[in-house]
Amino acid sequence: MSETSLITTPFDASSTASDVVAGIDLTNRRAIVTGGASGIGIETARALAEAGAHVTLAVRDLDAGKRVAEDIAATTGNQLVEVALLNLIDRSSVASFVASWDGPLHILINNAGIMATPETRTPEGWELQFATNHLGHFALANGLHDALKAAGSARVVSVSSAGHLRTPVVFDDINFLRRPYDQFLAYGQSKTANILFAVEASKRWADDGITVNALMPGAIHTPGVAGLQITAEQRASGQEFVWKTPQQGAATSVLLATSPLLDGIGGRYFEDCNEAEPHVSGTRNGVASYALDPEAAAHLWQVSIDALS
Repeated sequence: MSETSLITTPFDASSTASDVVAGIDLTNRRAIVTGGASGIGIETARALAEAGAHVTLAVRDLDAGKRVAEDIAATTGNQLVEVALLNLIDRSSVASFVASWDGPLHILINNAGIMATPETRTPEGWELQFATNHLGHFALANGLHDALKAAGSARVVSVSSAGHLRTPVVFDDINFLRRPYDQFLAYGQSKTANILFAVEASKRWADDGITVNALMPGAIHTPGVAGLQITAEQRASGQEFVWKTPQQGAATSVLLATSPLLDGIGGRYFEDCNEAEPHVSGTRNGVASYALDPEAAAHLWQVSIDALS
């Protein structure tokens, strides 16, 4: 991809989710935000509700989700904020969520994620971060494909991370069965998978009017996983980071979900509200070439299908 083809917008690292959605009308549009009860998921959902969308928070903790839904309704005046149970590592939970969905789906934001967890595997033997961050969202998006297609022009947003720069997907040992477990490599692999999903899904679903893009939200000053990531990387590199508020961290997700500048655009990776340039060694910005590799994306799709079959 040449630099001249990169998508640029009037927004940047300082822009907030409210900034990028200003003037956009999402009335009668339906949106799902996974992990919508914490971190940038809250502000992502709030901005969509501000613009008039009917928002469903897909969460593991229903009580927390209900509290957030009430707060969003109160602050935006939009009462169309719902909560639904979703546990991404439980295939029956994903299937139940999909089965309960009725009608078109205009926006799916795959926002939920975990990071740097101790070595853990699901009952199926999947490494926990890969299972949560990639496989769960892969199953969810595929399960909701017909609803996305019915919308006529739907968008899927895959929240990745600069952590993808640590490693490609290691296809011959995704679950760390033969190599020593490294919590940050496992995280990085799952975040690369998030980008590869966007590449292949956009290719497969373009004729259905569905576009899929991935993003790095930035270094968010919250107690969550983003803070853990940046702290670890900062110690390792000695680099300084520009911290974002949760509202700024949600901006790129909301931009990809709503901006007319992204009409028909898919399979790309964004940071600070603009398409990322190719990664330059020694920096922590940009996108790794292996994360946009169409052959790797197609291979990951089949691996994911096989894992879930």
